[in-house]
Amino acid sequence: MERRTRGIPRSAPHAFSRDATLALPDAVYRDFLSTLFTMTMPILGFGILYLFVGALIYLKWHDIAIGVLTGSAVVITGARVVLIAAYHKAGGSSQDISKLRNWERRYAILTYLFALLLAALNVRALMAHQPLIHISAISLIFTFGAGIVSRNASRPRLCVMSLALAVLPTAIAMLVHSASDDAEPMHAEFFALEAMLLLTVAAMSLGSVQHLYAASVEHLTTKHDLAKLARFDPLTGLPNRLLLRESFQRSIKSAVPTDQLAVHYLDLDGFKSINDQHGHPAGDQILLEVARRLTSTIRAEDIACRLGGDEFILIQSNVQHSDEAELIARRVIKQVGEPYVIDGSEMRIGVSIGIAMAPANGIELERLISCADAALYRSKAKGKAQLHFCGSDDRVAPKRAAA
Repeated sequence: MERRTRGIPRSAPHAFSRDATLALPDAVYRDFLSTLFTMTMPILGFGILYLFVGALIYLKWHDIAIGVLTGSAVVITGARVVLIAAYHKAGGSSQDISKLRNWERRYAILTYLFALLLAALNVRALMAHQPLIHISAISLIFTFGAGIVSRNASRPRLCVMSLALAVLPTAIAMLVHSASDDAEPMHAEFFALEAMLLLTVAAMSLGSVQHLYAASVEHLTTKHDLAKLARFDPLTGLPNRLLLRESFQRSIKSAVPTDQLAVHYLDLDGFKSINDQHGHPAGDQILLEVARRLTSTIRAEDIACRLGGDEFILIQSNVQHSDEAELIARRVIKQVGEPYVIDGSEMRIGVSIGIAMAPANGIELERLISCADAALYRSKAKGKAQLHFCGSDDRVAPKRAAA
């Protein structure tokens, strides 16, 4: 179950804090994490770029350290690509949240290692007074920073750590280099300026990350809120007809040939008098409590849905015999018939149930609901708190009077 489905509260933690990550709704976190694992081509492309620059510097300078750093970057790039493939093979964003956090940690570690290799390449390049080597190495830092901001803004802590590991050692090396002896005029001043520019660009990039992260959270939270509203009853939180249809199709597809499925059509007895005597707020409280009792009565694999008003549907899957459907229906009648205490007043209602069995009464949801509704009419005709199975003559439900 998702921890939170509303938008960002006004007192939401800072985007770069750990609390901001933990406060995300699970659905939003899944979306954010999935974007990290769609970066195979950018990661591979940047690894090739590092290889190209490192190889050129090595050929010009013949420095063993540059060769080792370049080879290490190739290995880390390969590991990052393999990690992405393994993530998708393991199930992608559909995995448990705890497993997804482990995938994110592995992704972050490899990203940090690559950022350190970038910094090491620049530190090594600054040991020599060779402008072409320096320009080639420093260009990788700016390219890496731009890629981090554009691709990983949904994970701000990842951006902060990656930029810090790549930029800070490089800027420090520039400041140290600026203090070295060199006959060229303004040598120290220009290297100090370059270090300040690199730090300024990194700071501006982090500002962009914070803005993009906040906008993305708001957008995705709204998207998932709307998706939930389209599938859940706003009063009781139970699935509505749309989600009922989706769940029914999954149940039908996963059912083995010997299994049956029961559709229970519920209509509350005496609910109209509650509304008339105590008002609609009391009626709403009754509906909320009915929804709670239904969900606590059925099994985890079953579905409780509110159609509207005081009508509910239960989908009972993996039924071996109609007696199992009758058993849960009688349990529902007992639970719903227990007293309700609303604002200090005790109230009572009942529930009548019509049951249609699949495949005996069909395998289409609308046909089964119609058949269960016809059986519900028979239940109402027998009195309150009754159940009736759909028979051969229960095909079209007559118009039922309000209870």
